[in-house]
Amino acid sequence: MSAIAFMACLCGSLLAAPLGRGVIAVRVSPTDVFISWRLLRSDPANAAFHVYRVTDQEPPKRLNDTPLRGATHFTDRTADLTRENSYLVLAVSDGVELHPPGKPFVLPANTPIRPYLSIPIEPPPGGRTPDGVAYSYEANDGSAADLDGDGELELVLKWEPTNAKDNAQSGYTGPVYLDAYQLDGSRLWRIDLGPNIRAGAHYTQFLVYDLDGDERAEVVVKTAPGTRDSAGHYVASDPNRFFGEPPRFEMGEDHRNSAGYILTGYEFFTIFDGFTGQELVSTYYEPPRNRDIRSSNVSAWGDNYGNRVDRFLAAVAYLDGKRPSFVLCRGYYTRAVLVAWNWREGKLTRVWTFDSDDGTPGNAAYRGQGNHNLSVADVDGDGKDEIIYGAAAIDDDGRGLYSTGRGHGDALHVSDMDPARPGLEAFQPHETPALYGPNALDYRDAATGELICGVEATGDIGRGVAMDIDPRYPGYEFWGSGNTGGLYNVQTCDPDPVKGPRARPISPSKPRQINFGIWWDGDLLRELLDGTTISKWDWESGTTITLLSPPGVASNNGTKATPVLSGDLLGDWREEVIWRSEDNRELRLYTTTIPTRYRMLSLLEDRQYRLAMVWQNVGYNQPPHPSFYLGEGMPLP
Repeated sequence: MSAIAFMACLCGSLLAAPLGRGVIAVRVSPTDVFISWRLLRSDPANAAFHVYRVTDQEPPKRLNDTPLRGATHFTDRTADLTRENSYLVLAVSDGVELHPPGKPFVLPANTPIRPYLSIPIEPPPGGRTPDGVAYSYEANDGSAADLDGDGELELVLKWEPTNAKDNAQSGYTGPVYLDAYQLDGSRLWRIDLGPNIRAGAHYTQFLVYDLDGDERAEVVVKTAPGTRDSAGHYVASDPNRFFGEPPRFEMGEDHRNSAGYILTGYEFFTIFDGFTGQELVSTYYEPPRNRDIRSSNVSAWGDNYGNRVDRFLAAVAYLDGKRPSFVLCRGYYTRAVLVAWNWREGKLTRVWTFDSDDGTPGNAAYRGQGNHNLSVADVDGDGKDEIIYGAAAIDDDGRGLYSTGRGHGDALHVSDMDPARPGLEAFQPHETPALYGPNALDYRDAATGELICGVEATGDIGRGVAMDIDPRYPGYEFWGSGNTGGLYNVQTCDPDPVKGPRARPISPSKPRQINFGIWWDGDLLRELLDGTTISKWDWESGTTITLLSPPGVASNNGTKATPVLSGDLLGDWREEVIWRSEDNRELRLYTTTIPTRYRMLSLLEDRQYRLAMVWQNVGYNQPPHPSFYLGEGMPLP
């Protein structure tokens, strides 16, 4: 979809709760405050803006002499920063201010000069595992949604114990917690997932989204006996809140075996009220690890000790093109199962199940094609979302759309990467040479799986990124780790009658950063976000330039080095990044203070991008991409 088409329509879908103005203000000098806000789909085409400053000692003061018609940011150079200042932004159409004005942003008195919001957080108390090992807590992945219905975003944060494990690692872990915070650090609730949910990147994939259209987000997550909601209520213990035949279990059950794995006992998922953190409904997680909960034989998933059976993914998708569903998944190295659900009018219903191993003709081709992540996009242009499941795609009706057969990978990017080519494209590095053949890096048609360009390499290609970083070439660039060569462009492909089309390098050098992307500095190229540093690719020298590398913050998930969350959370169309402080007492939401000449809708108004913000915490976190081409040379409205 072109940028102009995106600005004009939203494909007939009902997005989550309507967005507020998303005003953010940060102090950038002893005298100046940089203010930024969202352009919304509900704004008139000719919308301009007035910016007001409000204090407790004077009437509201309009800061701009004439309506602001360009980029949605402004610098206040006249504030008394020794006292509290609130900033309010009103849309103006044909000289008339449009009401209501939305929520003001409050800048406290004597706020330090810094490009971030400080959000205080409170770690759960540490503890000891049954074998006597002590653990404490680190802030981990986050998600953002409107939990209270005011149009502005709150945060949901996962707390991981310091003894969290990869599935391949044995050992006990402490319990996992979910917290909800307002941006001033007020905690709304805490959920304890209990002893029967193991801690690690592959176990707890939490979805935060307005599933039932009440303009407040719900939280969906895998639970088990021992999980307690914010009120201390054990989930699945109230038959009036259980979908299906209620289970029978003891609240204190602990199913951890001597290796720390949890291979027996009930498995549930629960929908929690996003504002209160209390259980709305629970039911059995589908598919179960075993048909008999008393059995610990999980070898049908690829091993007998609990590695492959507990590889989970999750997403929200508009499967009917109109209202959101959620999809809970299990398995990708071998058997892969996706189950779609609806939560509407207080009722939980199952929509469909896709199972690579259920004997359905053609489904076996989807076995072993999943990633440590997934993506959601309308790849076939019918207004309904598909699930891009690694090297495969599942159609909106739960049937297989295609499988490339090139197998598992660790990264996945889906967007309109080539503005000259109709539709969406997908980019993926692969892990298994016997499956990927001459296409260790796979750039393909997202609707059909047809190879557009491939890159030959050897070994496990663990990282790969696609984004527009070089203005000399139209469309995205892509690159990978290992021996995949230099930097490639989506339009520099050469035919090869034996191996298929080959990507031709545009540069022998490539960024060493192969992680996240972020629109930060004001142009249409994307910057590189890796660890706790934002960098710019210098296409002339073939090196990177550091734009931001703040002290006192830490990244998450070990060598994956990902932020708590990154995306267009507040302000104009450019993206923010949230890192945790090194002492885990604070989240720091960094926002750009660099002026831009471009004016665009908030990226959250694009369905694909907004759903990418939902699945960002899933597995090996990936950056969000919009459904339209956003890069150098894009058509501007």
